[in-house]
This record gives sequence, C-alpha cells and structure tokens, in this order.
Amino acid sequence: MKMAYFDCFSGVSGDMVLGSLVDLGLGSSLLTQELEKLSLPAYRISCKKVLRGGITGTKVDVIPSQQSSRSYGFTELCKVIEDSSLSEEVRVESLRVLRRLGEAEAKVHGTSLEEVHFHEIGAVDTVVDIVGSVFGLGSLGIEEVFFSPLPMGRGYVNCEHGQLPVPAPITLELLRGYRLVTGLADGELTTPTGAAILTTLGKQVETCPDITLEGTGYGAGTRDNPSTPNLLRVLLGELSPEAQRDEIWVVETNVDDMTGEVCGYVMDKLFQAGAVDVYTTPIQMKKNRPGILLTALVSEGAKTAVEEVFFRETTTFGIRSYKAGRKKLTRQPMEVKTRYGAVKVKVGRLNGMIKIIAPEYEDCKRVAEEKGIPLRLVYEAAWEATKEL
Repeated sequence: MKMAYFDCFSGVSGDMVLGSLVDLGLGSSLLTQELEKLSLPAYRISCKKVLRGGITGTKVDVIPSQQSSRSYGFTELCKVIEDSSLSEEVRVESLRVLRRLGEAEAKVHGTSLEEVHFHEIGAVDTVVDIVGSVFGLGSLGIEEVFFSPLPMGRGYVNCEHGQLPVPAPITLELLRGYRLVTGLADGELTTPTGAAILTTLGKQVETCPDITLEGTGYGAGTRDNPSTPNLLRVLLGELSPEAQRDEIWVVETNVDDMTGEVCGYVMDKLFQAGAVDVYTTPIQMKKNRPGILLTALVSEGAKTAVEEVFFRETTTFGIRSYKAGRKKLTRQPMEVKTRYGAVKVKVGRLNGMIKIIAPEYEDCKRVAEEKGIPLRLVYEAAWEATKEL
C-alpha cells in the first residue's frame, strides 16, 4: 500500500501541502488542467522552486487576474465543486474537507454553516488548495495519509476581524483531539486550510510508519523563517500489507498503598472501560516502599474512560500517558477439528508466512467444561490439529 507521511516540522498550510505534492512529482500542467474544471474567477497558478533555509522546495501561488474584496459563502463554494467535471472521488473528498473547514468557522463565529463566508482564508485559494491536494494524492497513487504533531507558532495573525492570537481560533477548533507542539518561529505556522486537509484526509502519528521510501517532496511557505526552514516535507513510500502497524496509548501510574484485592478489581474495571491490555510490574518506590506500576494499553477512543477508572478506583494522585507504535502480525481466525470437537485458533503471519498459531483460551475453556476434561488436554489436541496448517 502506497502512503504519504507529512512531516510538519515547520507547520502546514494549504499551499504547502499542494507544493509538497508538486515537488514530489505531481505535474504542474496536469494540476492546472484538472483545476480548470472548476468555475472560479480568473486566476493562474505559479509553481516555482525556492530556497528555504538552504533547502529547495516548491512554492505554489494562486494569483488572481484582478483583486476583489468579494467573499464567497460556504454553499456557493460547495456548488462550484459539485457542478464541476472533477471525478466523483475528488469531488466527494474535496467537499468533506471544505465542510470540515466550514463547520469550524461556523462554530467559532457563532453562525450556521449556510451563513459562513470565507473572508480570512481566501475563497479561491482555499478551493484550489483543497481540490489540488485531493487530486494530487490520488494522482500519485497515495492510498493512506499520515501526519506528525503540528507546531503552532507564536504571536498574532491579521485577518478580517483584526488581530487574532496564534493559533487562530478556527485552527484550534479543527485540531480538537490532536497533539500540538510549540513552534520555534513567530507567526502562524499551522493554518486552517492546512489543518483541515490533513485532519480530514489523514491520521496523526507520533513517528513515521515503517516504509520503503520511494521519494520526498518539500512544499514551501511564504515566509523564510530564520530559525527553521519554512517547509513541509512529505515522504512517499510503500507500506507492507502484511505488517499491521498502528499506535496505542500507554496509560500508567505508580502506587504503593493499594491491596492486591483492590488491584485485581481495578484491572477488571480497566478492561471493562476498553483497555486492550492491563498489567502490573513490581517496582521499588521512595522510602524503600515496594509498589506496583499499573499499566493499561488503550485505543484513542477508550483513553478518557480508562483515565477516569485510574482516578476513581486507584489511590493515585496522577497518571502518565504517551503514545507507542505497534507492529503486529497479520491475524487470521480459523477453526480446527480435534477429537473433542471444533476449536478456534488464531494464525499470525509475517510476509505471508505463518509465524505462530495460538488456540483461543475461551474456546478451549468452553470445550473443556462441556466435555468435563482438563483444559490442558484441549490445548494439546488443538496444537496437534494445527500441524496440518
């Protein structure tokens, strides 16, 4: 599977996403030809090589034929995309990004989606950046998109409503639930359009997934920051279909004043709250007290519920949480026939080859209780049956 990883070390904007894809190999003439399918006011696209911090990148500019103060409503911009001759996939994905952007603006300004007008971000630029980025990802054959934590920058940004603090309120609304980091440069590093594109089309990860690197591209921003090159880097690579990779939250705490009974109870509650795994590790704490490290592995969706269990059911005053990358064997559920009946097993593969076969405990337990035999005999029978695999 071909994937793209956007390394946002200096932030992200719509034109930087588009520039990085052009730098990666998206033909500028092909891009221009595709964007001509949109009924927008006259403009031209400029794609040129520039230097940022000594690194060459591509700067994409949308240059209108004449300056206009006219604003465009959300519904009007949607109609521009809907009435175009773009492919169905490009239309659908572009509208998804535009809607997410419009919903954020509506919430910040306390209005309805139908009443949203794009002032600050520039309507023509916005549509070109969104549609161009969606088209570029598809044209390059990219099936999955990942992006790094996003730097925010410092100071203020000028917009239709005057000076607003960085990050802009719309950007913050778009980035609810995502990890933000402090940027090293003054000014707006992450813009609403850039945030909308990545959060709608991609998935945030702490580090780049394991890939076979095929190419890199750099999209340049407008400013040339003295501290960090104002560039967005994209890595193109092949993600092995056999290797299942994801990220999981590790939530943990140290305790030295909880009984074994309470600890067992808490572990059950953590599983009920959605933890993937829970375990304890013996540790030595301050004042030479023996204690335990209580750890839960949690998916993004269950993190809040699991944290509530930690605070409600344990004696802790605080918890730690961080993301960890996982690489898993491809799992395939199967059923084998034993002399005691059918038993479920799971088969783990790496690069198509079977690496491990494990009988399912609950199924073996069920058979053992039904037949009135020791559990170990069911396991032995299941292992014997898997030899045929």
